[in-house]
Amino acid sequence: MGEKVAAEGNDLADRERYRRKLHDCLEGLRRLLAEKRFDRPKNLMGLEIELNLAGADGRPRMLNSQVLERIASGDFQTELAQCNLEVNITPHRLSGRVLDQLAEELRTGLGYAERKSREVAARIVMIGILPTLNADDLTVASLSANDRYVLLNDQMRAARGEDFVIDIQGVERLITRSPSIAPEAACTSVQLHLQVTPGRFAAVWNAAQAIAAAQIAVGANSPFLFGRELWRESRPPVFQQATDTRAPELQAQGVRPRTWFGERWVDSAYDLFEENLRFFPPLLPLCGPQDPLRVLDEGGVPDLAELILHNGTIYRWNRPVYAVADGLPHLRVENRVLPAGPTVADVIANTAFYYGLVRALAEQPRPVWTRLPFTVAAANFDTACRHGIDATLRWPRPGRAGGLTEIPAVRLVQQELLPLAAAGLDAWGVEPADRDYYLGIIEARCARRANGASWQTAAFHHALRQGLPRDAALAAMTRRYSELMHTGEPVHTWPVPWAAGAAVVPAQRRTAAGGTVA
Repeated sequence: MGEKVAAEGNDLADRERYRRKLHDCLEGLRRLLAEKRFDRPKNLMGLEIELNLAGADGRPRMLNSQVLERIASGDFQTELAQCNLEVNITPHRLSGRVLDQLAEELRTGLGYAERKSREVAARIVMIGILPTLNADDLTVASLSANDRYVLLNDQMRAARGEDFVIDIQGVERLITRSPSIAPEAACTSVQLHLQVTPGRFAAVWNAAQAIAAAQIAVGANSPFLFGRELWRESRPPVFQQATDTRAPELQAQGVRPRTWFGERWVDSAYDLFEENLRFFPPLLPLCGPQDPLRVLDEGGVPDLAELILHNGTIYRWNRPVYAVADGLPHLRVENRVLPAGPTVADVIANTAFYYGLVRALAEQPRPVWTRLPFTVAAANFDTACRHGIDATLRWPRPGRAGGLTEIPAVRLVQQELLPLAAAGLDAWGVEPADRDYYLGIIEARCARRANGASWQTAAFHHALRQGLPRDAALAAMTRRYSELMHTGEPVHTWPVPWAAGAAVVPAQRRTAAGGTVA
């Protein structure tokens, strides 16, 4: 979303030309797949994390341009609102000490960003939704200074034709309206990329869809929005409603929302790109100079710019990605399920769980998606978002008997998914010590039934019992979260009660060599 675009000229109005270019791009993708022109497997993964800026009072700070100016690194970029940043970690090969390397790079980058943020009285907070956000914080005036965000907002508003409505019934009810897409910016996530060959794409995407509910159950970290306690992972319903360009009549007709789990298992990456064109009208009709079919006819590799742009306005929780690097096209699965935070250790534990599990499930002789109806996978995702670590999911029974059974998410993870994730990390060649350490964090969350969402809600209610008003309790909980986040201790170890003014002791963390450092 950080790419700048120019909002001028006839391109904005020339939807017919853009539509033709989109279909040319899709045909170009089909030809590239048929001709087997894609890069060979490199076992490459990538990691992006969206961040919040908050003040010492726990309230959001709309200062990303000032912070980015001080950071002065291409690894950090703007996000939708001025209280957001995004950090990108250089792609790594999935092998050896990659998990500890990622953790060390992330700690270093976030530590530097934190120091620079403090120069303007802001702090970095890794959290799915900043609990202290109010509706007044997220308006069109709070959007980042980026042409694409302004244009995207204008086009989505025009497509909807009326205010965006967020209506979520969770522990409490939230109903709010917005004339812009700015409430989308409340949702900050971790995005995990995996480069795959065309032949493996469908298996990896299907596996990622099947485990999305388990990812949410153990990783939920977004229980509040605009002062209300909602779902344990509120990002998906917030994001869907904040980007919903359908008028109520279109919703009643069953027209698909742009934020979408999907509706079927796939056989090819082409299936997803084709659905994106067939189901969703373009929002940003900006045409590049390249003729993709001519480039192919001349033996070159097209950038498929229009297809990439359109794909970026459809928010699947597992998104297909086409890109060109060093003159070679490649495909990636972008997993967008997880919220940011709570700590670096937690993020890398979630990362290890995902990559290990996807590898193991994608290589099963009898894949889980042949035994799990897609509608059940989608319902599992919804259930996990609502209940987090306390969710009960439906999952295929082991053995030949077949059928589905209901099982608590923590038991499913402990008994079946963690062993699969460990086997998958072994298949990648990940160091066993790293495998055990990071998957051990997932195991401990399950044993204690504790994750970011459960800590936030418990700490909030603790603050209420101390006599704080609701807004003050949310702010106190957010400040305490920020303190504990910066210690580096995984969230399942965080104590809930705290005394006013209590000091927080920094954690000892593992080094890449396996030792610890304060």
